[in-house]
Amino acid sequence: MPWSVRWVGGCGAQSQKQCKKSSFAFYQAVRDLLPVWFLEDMRTMEVFHWEDGGKSALAVPSQSFSCCQSAPHLAMAVRYNRVRVLFRILKAIQTLPPADRAAHLDRQGCSRVEGGKTALHMACELVRPECLLLLLGHGAAPCLRDSAGNTPLDTLLQQISHMPAANMRAKLLCLDCLFFFVPQDLEFAMKQQLLDNRRQWQDLLGESRFQCLVGLAPPSLFVGAMRVLIRTIAPEHFPEALDNLPLPHFLKPLDLKLES
Repeated sequence: MPWSVRWVGGCGAQSQKQCKKSSFAFYQAVRDLLPVWFLEDMRTMEVFHWEDGGKSALAVPSQSFSCCQSAPHLAMAVRYNRVRVLFRILKAIQTLPPADRAAHLDRQGCSRVEGGKTALHMACELVRPECLLLLLGHGAAPCLRDSAGNTPLDTLLQQISHMPAANMRAKLLCLDCLFFFVPQDLEFAMKQQLLDNRRQWQDLLGESRFQCLVGLAPPSLFVGAMRVLIRTIAPEHFPEALDNLPLPHFLKPLDLKLES
């Protein structure tokens, strides 16, 4: 992999240049699916921190690095399905003030390249149920819209509609996870399409999911109970506290066993 770690002890300009190179090296390491221990070694080396002011390499890229001021680290972990890396980032930002934490969780990607999608949109688009549940459990907002006006739910329904035969089990698992966190009265762009093509969507989603989505029936007792139970779990205890829910194993949303 084309990266070299060399501490630059010079002035701020050199430190800034080295930090950008190191940030790109870390991006390549995540992209190439290198082991978690290797990523952790890279992250903790002092070369990944600015010498002047202590600005972290996980900060928002400069204007010359990206056309929009977005922090791609959560979205990058989702894109390459690095669940443990995502988990580490989410745990790290729990120490931030609530407003800063929400800004990281819900920051939208580049409007020109990524369509203003959040990490949650990307988890739905790429059908990453583990990433989706981690983001939701740590407080990612499920109602934000991208540049096209789509919520994460719209993005997931589009994936179900475009390629209904592909990976349907994982798609429905993502949909069930969203049910636990979205408000019951959520307005979403795909709702009218579901109503206009009722038979098709009933076959794809099942009758109970369809009825709940379009507002023709309340959520099932199980979904209602899970919404209440999951709200009792603080983000800093997620997903470990899922193991303590008073439910049989087969009813729990996902079996997430991650290193803290």
